[in-house]
Amino acid sequence: MTSHSGAAPEASESTRNATLERCLSVLRDAKHDSEQFAALLLVTKAVRAGDVDSRTRRRIFDAVGFTFPNRLLASREPPTGCPEHMFRGLGLTLLACFCTDPELASHSQILNKIPTFNNILASPSDPDDLSASSMIDDVYQCLGAVMGSPRGPKEMVSQGTVSALCQAYVNRNYGCDRALELLLGLLATAETKCWQRATPDLMAVLSRLSEEFHQAEDMTKFQLCDVLPHFVSPALLLARDRQGSECLCNLYRGLASILSSKLSQSQRDPALKLAACLTQACGSEWIPTERAGSKFLALLVNLACVEVRLSLEEPDPADVDGKQEVVTGCYTLIELGILECMKEEKPRLREAQKLQLVRIMEEAFGAVIHYLRQVGEQKLKDPFIFASVRILGAWLAEETSSLKQEICDLLPFLIQYAKTLFQEGDKARSPSQQVAELAGLGSPQGSVWPRDALRFLLPGLCHLTAEDRPREILISEGAPALLCQYFLHQWELLASDPQTSAPPDSIEISLQTTCGVFLNLVVTAPDLVRRDRCFSSLMDALLKSLPALLPQRDRLVLAANVTTLGLMMARILDTSPGLQGTPPAKNFFEAAICFLSQAHAARADPASQCLVMAVSPAYEAAWADLSELWFLGMQAFASCVPLFPWLPQTVLRSRWLDDLLRLLGQAAPVSVDFDLLTALQGVLLELARASQQCRELIVLQQGKELANRYGMAALEQCLCER
Repeated sequence: MTSHSGAAPEASESTRNATLERCLSVLRDAKHDSEQFAALLLVTKAVRAGDVDSRTRRRIFDAVGFTFPNRLLASREPPTGCPEHMFRGLGLTLLACFCTDPELASHSQILNKIPTFNNILASPSDPDDLSASSMIDDVYQCLGAVMGSPRGPKEMVSQGTVSALCQAYVNRNYGCDRALELLLGLLATAETKCWQRATPDLMAVLSRLSEEFHQAEDMTKFQLCDVLPHFVSPALLLARDRQGSECLCNLYRGLASILSSKLSQSQRDPALKLAACLTQACGSEWIPTERAGSKFLALLVNLACVEVRLSLEEPDPADVDGKQEVVTGCYTLIELGILECMKEEKPRLREAQKLQLVRIMEEAFGAVIHYLRQVGEQKLKDPFIFASVRILGAWLAEETSSLKQEICDLLPFLIQYAKTLFQEGDKARSPSQQVAELAGLGSPQGSVWPRDALRFLLPGLCHLTAEDRPREILISEGAPALLCQYFLHQWELLASDPQTSAPPDSIEISLQTTCGVFLNLVVTAPDLVRRDRCFSSLMDALLKSLPALLPQRDRLVLAANVTTLGLMMARILDTSPGLQGTPPAKNFFEAAICFLSQAHAARADPASQCLVMAVSPAYEAAWADLSELWFLGMQAFASCVPLFPWLPQTVLRSRWLDDLLRLLGQAAPVSVDFDLLTALQGVLLELARASQQCRELIVLQQGKELANRYGMAALEQCLCER
């Protein structure tokens, strides 16, 4: 009995192989279509049954090639009594068979069938029509194989497959679940191109998915949490019209339902990741502004903080590795919490909610610091470490009063980490490549350029350098030298394409914030500026940078930072050879005079019918951001006048003195506030004291009368002295 049962399959397989051999022989030698067609029927039957191995499939292709399947696909009239799509079905079966060979799946004869595949998928189908269903199965098999080939995804996107798959899914055509799988694959490899070519169709899928997500009351709801993030992009498309708004509303309702329930970790994590994805795309706009939305926002941030604590307080950092994805998503939600707690205009959170969240976030950041202190050097290039440092930087930018000791203990690690990434990044790219990456223009696959950690730490460093203990640690860890290198590097990026009117904002903001850190060091640690050679290099860079920067009016705030920092450093480094009347020094001061002198102008006041002194039109838009720097710069310039004997002559050549006195003569004294008057008197007084020519010019331009009129007693006394 045993021998008979074992022999039967062998005999059956032998019979099938013999049949296939005869069919292949007929396919090769047939002189009439009818003979070839009959043999082909047997071949396709075997193919559908899955009874052929890769070697036999290749032999089938060698026997018929693409010519015969092409003829079958092109044929419109099946034999009498045969199903309508018989020929097309046979052709597709053969192509599906061929596509199991990766080499054939990327063949041009397969790729040029993509429009045919699209039409079949997008057409209405009857699920009871077995021949039509079999044909659709073959199409999905072909497209799945094509997507796995090197050229496949690009060809599918460019030839309209995204729209076809969307229509198949939205219309619930046969095999729609496979359509969704292919869509997820295409979005994973070519998201931007997919959205560019098929925005309405992708929005239709998102609309259906979000509605299902809102209405589902079973495990489907949790399964959709893994699917939906692929479709949440880009933010502008989501919020632009009614359809997008409805999607956001359904997604919010679905997540509110999930996260307000008691959940297991396997259920909670996908929901938190979806919420993070929505936040990354839309900020807080997907959360309603009414009381229920405010309560949900507080809950969301609270849950994220709890997840971070539970994950990062593990005794062994290795235990965190499996939770990195969800914790990174929680970082996004915590950053949203930081922004909302700091918001003063139209806040979504009440003050009590803000205070509670700040306390909860403080505990979460204690866990982040705990985790980072345990990290070894072998993990410095781990993207999760970067994400952890980045979110800590966001916290330090707003809050440095809490966790002071913990932050001080972590500062050596943060500086070493930022230094490691900066030095490796400096070697990895040319300036033009780094500008392109910062602009979001992509980077070569397999890039080794690490991310810019310093950019996210700078705002916090700006606060920390104003405090004694953190500043001492930063100085001892070599932060000034690192920041100087960083400033020079960022300036190189900014200057690498002088024709670019608007480089990535991050470069300009980084330069401005770095200037803020240096201003703190100049004010609080002048001896450090004198002795540390990095400040001499920085001074040289500032002397050369400002003249090139000032003509670019869209960078006025950066020019204010460079001007003020340069002037304040010049007071300390006054004996430096580079400041002794050298061309770079004179060019810098000429540019500084230009910046300071053009900030105010006389303007007619309709109410009083008089001329008043006002911020000049070119400075108005940015005045809120640079006014403090301007006043500080005026004070620093006045201090520089007695230190550099050649400076008064530079002022005279610029005609700033003439313009300033003329402005005072034109404007009504009541229009000049005390701070502005103090700044102007400081410059006039130092020029009058340092230079006889300046003093004579001031007197000649009715300086005594102006000093008396404006109540500038110190200037009036100086001018009256002999």
